Amino acid sequence: MAKKISSNLVGSWSFLVGLVLAVLLGLGFTGAYQSTILWVVFLLGIVVGLLNVTTTEVSAFLTSGTVLVLVSYLGIQVGTFDAIAPPIGNVLRGILTLFVPATIIVALRSVFVLAKR
Repeated sequence: MAKKISSNLVGSWSFLVGLVLAVLLGLGFTGAYQSTILWVVFLLGIVVGLLNVTTTEVSAFLTSGTVLVLVSYLGIQVGTFDAIAPPIGNVLRGILTLFVPATIIVALRSVFVLAKR
């Protein structure tokens, strides 16, 4: 029981820290540590995907994560955010760095669970 609470706590903190770092990364407050923080956000996305999403939350996480990733990516590609407010596009790039690995890992876990059945 304690292990389950501990892993949920680690996953929750990973998500929160990753989101804050992604926003700071997008706003440009990272300075010389930008590439290091980018890797930290990416690794926190992996931790979130592994620890934070339970089997009952998979469908909701995949739906919302996929929509967030697609809309952010398309908005960046079209250049809407860069034309209106460049920091918004940069923040979305940081959030993509967090959500893409988390979404991929949750999707792969879901496929393996379906294959078991």
